[in-house]
Amino acid sequence: MSKRLTAIIGAGPAGLTAAYQLQKQGEAVVVFEADPKDVGGIAKTVEHNGFRFDIGGHRFFSKSKEIEDWWSEILSDEDLPTRQRSSRIFYRERFFSYPLKGGEALLKLGVFESARCLLSYLKARLFPVKDPKSFESWVTNKFGGRLFQIFFKTYTEKVWGMPCSEISADWAAQRIKGLSLTSAILTALRPTRIAKAGEPVVKTLIGAFRYPRLGPGMLWEHCTERVRGLGGDVRMGRKVTRCQYSNVAEQWTLEATTQTGEIERLTADHVISTTPIRSLVSMIVPELPPEIIEHASSLQYRDFITVAVMLKDRGLFDDQWIYIHDASVHVGRVQNFKAWSPEMVPDQNLTCYGLEYFCFARDEGLWANSDEELKTLAIRELAALNLAAAEDIVDTHVVRQEKAYPIYDDAYQIHVEAIRTALAERFPSLHLIGRNGMHKYNNQDHSMMTAMLCADNIMANEPLYDLWQVNEDAEYHEVETTGSTSGLRQIPRRMDD
Repeated sequence: MSKRLTAIIGAGPAGLTAAYQLQKQGEAVVVFEADPKDVGGIAKTVEHNGFRFDIGGHRFFSKSKEIEDWWSEILSDEDLPTRQRSSRIFYRERFFSYPLKGGEALLKLGVFESARCLLSYLKARLFPVKDPKSFESWVTNKFGGRLFQIFFKTYTEKVWGMPCSEISADWAAQRIKGLSLTSAILTALRPTRIAKAGEPVVKTLIGAFRYPRLGPGMLWEHCTERVRGLGGDVRMGRKVTRCQYSNVAEQWTLEATTQTGEIERLTADHVISTTPIRSLVSMIVPELPPEIIEHASSLQYRDFITVAVMLKDRGLFDDQWIYIHDASVHVGRVQNFKAWSPEMVPDQNLTCYGLEYFCFARDEGLWANSDEELKTLAIRELAALNLAAAEDIVDTHVVRQEKAYPIYDDAYQIHVEAIRTALAERFPSLHLIGRNGMHKYNNQDHSMMTAMLCADNIMANEPLYDLWQVNEDAEYHEVETTGSTSGLRQIPRRMDD
């Protein structure tokens, strides 16, 4: 009897975790990855002339011991050391520590502005918006309107390209719920250390975390080697364009286009998809009903550009990253990859910044600019922020990442629910996992847990776990606290419960 075969679309954290979990149990897997070179998806590490940089910085911290142990299984402590966090907010030509330090913030804001913040906070606590639906109303309820204007509005609107009043409160609840003025101040007063998995903690305030010495891509490159070593097949430069299901054979036939334009076909018993839902729906045969296709086409995504700037290290910027709350520049966040790990640069006299620009690929704007125009913009904005001098620049490189962030607009839940219901009814052997696979703006460990539970479901030949419950578990929202030490598996429910 031949082995059951699972085809996996995407070699990011979710796809590779699922592949490794299945291969360890003796299953057969084939992973299709559109990128011809790098695994890791948005968690990959790009190399350019000896410099290494991320598509955004990726902290390795999880409240799940299972995830932390999984990382340790792939990389040794030497390759995955603990880093002390250093990050700041740039506002009104000043830097504010983040997590916020109460005394410093009050001093830099001044007595008048601090009083406004306090009064605004008290007003919000006494007269909150009832049933807040938007990011703006949710955050205002939590911190007051003035602090929302200072520390949330500008950066958030850069990221999403839409007013905070049009962003769903779900995003705030998932990413910053549990964060408060009290928790931020108390965190600033405590000694910095890495929290243990399962320990009560606000994830956005953690002061230490693990990070691979050669960037997050190092872990996913090692994971890929493990998958192949166990007999799995990871095929690079293959873009899946068609997923056809046969009710008679109860199997899938996938078609993938190679870099040379050739078509590869594969028959599989299960398909795990980490590709954006909008893309997946368009490639399924038989075609889904028109209303489901319309739901999929209504899902929106935010695209992402990193301009890596390599330069002489003058010690002007020692943080790992800073948030730019300044509407006069386009850049939303700046990474310092040498601060993440000294081994990210080939020469300790140099450093590498990553300027992050959020945009829509469909619009005439930043995405439409040439690489040279983007490099010029990045250098000009670094100078405006006093983070670098043009004469210190030694090299630049541009990386574009489409569909980096699934957008939480006011209708996304309706679209996702309709699509997932239709797919589940028609194709029980099709599994959606990960950030874009589920249209959930989650973290790396969230994506990995959906993959682990998905692998368990396939191994058991039944839906033991409802994967859509993972991000609804308070333990795995960005900010909920928990005292549990046993990870997520105690939360996802059996489908027949």
